[in-house]
Amino acid sequence: MRFPPQGGLKAMSTNLPRIASHEEWLAARKELLAKEKELTRARDALSAQRRRLPMVEMTKPYIFEGPDGTVGLADLFEGRSQLIVGHFMFDPDWVDGCPSCSAGAEEMSAGHIAHLNTRDTTMAYVSRAPLERIEDYKRRRGWTFPWYSSHGSDFNYDFAVTLDPAHAPPEYNFRPFAVEESTEMPGLSCFLRDGDRVFHTYSMYARGAEQIGGSYYLLDLTALGRQEDWEEPKGRAHALRSATPGFED
Repeated sequence: MRFPPQGGLKAMSTNLPRIASHEEWLAARKELLAKEKELTRARDALSAQRRRLPMVEMTKPYIFEGPDGTVGLADLFEGRSQLIVGHFMFDPDWVDGCPSCSAGAEEMSAGHIAHLNTRDTTMAYVSRAPLERIEDYKRRRGWTFPWYSSHGSDFNYDFAVTLDPAHAPPEYNFRPFAVEESTEMPGLSCFLRDGDRVFHTYSMYARGAEQIGGSYYLLDLTALGRQEDWEEPKGRAHALRSATPGFED
């Protein structure tokens, strides 16, 4: 790997972390560690509360198109007990999938998929674009994860990731959401299978879906953070990005 010469590096911002002795840093780090442990315990409690949510049986016969033909929702499980569906924004009229969804999907490595599979869980993506467009985009990106088309079904509408005032009053993230025309939105939904019965257990939208991507949460551990314009403290990164997870610059 070749690195740029020292003189070619961009100048850092003047609002960098305060320089301190190791002892000062260690004291501040321990203080932060106590809060991190609080957050970990709170996150564990929240996850337990999530697991205690009731579930809703899926009785509508949703139809999807995949590489092996027409399948139902139960088929997406691939014989496992749990299914996680990534609602990938891909309008039927688009040639390419959403850049932000693509950035998230890019991080869903074969290792991620394999680890989920060992825990009796399948990860798959679903989009409203026709299968041929999905397959073309998937090939161009070099992806191998399962990806199905819900084109022609109510699946995207029922899970509030295709918002269309002509179809139903738009709601996103469990609240009214104003759109003037058909709009694709991101999200993630979880399902549980008990024999031949399928249940919806959880859905998350908007920033909630960050939790399945690794880059943001790794960047949160760094001094410069995500380097986006909403973060505090201000003036730290030399180039601010918008809060759009495309990772294209």
